[in-house]
Amino acid sequence: MADDASNVDFVIARVFDAPRELVFRTMTETAHLARWWGPKGCQIEVAKHALKPGGVFHYCMRFAPGIEMWGKFVYHEISPERLVWVNGFADPQGNSIPNPMSPVWPLGVLNTTVLTEQGGKTTMTMSSVPIGASELEREAFLAGHPSMRDGFCGTYDQYALYLASLKAG
Repeated sequence: MADDASNVDFVIARVFDAPRELVFRTMTETAHLARWWGPKGCQIEVAKHALKPGGVFHYCMRFAPGIEMWGKFVYHEISPERLVWVNGFADPQGNSIPNPMSPVWPLGVLNTTVLTEQGGKTTMTMSSVPIGASELEREAFLAGHPSMRDGFCGTYDQYALYLASLKAG
């Protein structure tokens, strides 16, 4: 499904202090996603969530009054060991749209998340690659890696705090 674009793959890894079963559940269940997904400081509204191959997670990120951005996942594979989905920007009806901040951003990005457990901790390795992208879109994706790293690190920092709150509660 991915283009031969290994030179633009984006990869991050994190270790979470929780068993894989809990990590998988909190990464895939609607109520949990609404509590931690997205950049720091935004509120998530889940418009639709169907956890199945071909199912959609359609959501709105609200940053401040009047500032919102819509996104969408389309799930391809779902198991406690591996999640595969395509994500991109969307309109409020769930239609895929270009990135409102970068018109040369790829319309879709294939994400593969692998979860491995050892000693009660879960390592998450996520790789992302643009799909169906032009050379200009692949270049934009590559140039966006530092911003993506910051965004995903912030998101997964929130996620780690969310997991800790579940364990403490």
